[in-house]
Parts: sequence; C-alpha cells; structure tokens
Amino acid sequence: MNPTDPLLKILACPLDKGPLTLLPAENALYNPRLHRRYPIVDGIPQLLPSSGEQVDESEHRRLVGP
Repeated sequence: MNPTDPLLKILACPLDKGPLTLLPAENALYNPRLHRRYPIVDGIPQLLPSSGEQVDESEHRRLVGP
C-alpha cells in the first residue's frame, strides 16, 4: 500500500469510523485520535478491532511528528 492508493480514502477505523493515516515505514495504518495502530499484512489492512494495537503517548508523538 502506498500514500497515493485510492483505497486510503475509503478505509476507516473500525472503532470511531474516522480516517486512518498510512505509516509506510511501519507497514501499518494509524488512528491518531484513539492512538491505535492496525497492521497491513501482505498488502491487506487488518481492520478488526482486535487487530489494533494501543500506542502509548511517546510512540504516538513519534508517529505523528513534532
């Protein structure tokens, strides 16, 4: 998956239904509102609530930048 993939415009977080941010280096999608990261496995986003990983505050700051 890359930043220009049209699929990114329709993917949403399964918990709050909001948009997700692609993290290419992490091979994941990220919801900065809930601090949840969802893996992309073999090009397929794993968007089940149980697939998401809670991210702590320091990791959140690293992912979203300054």
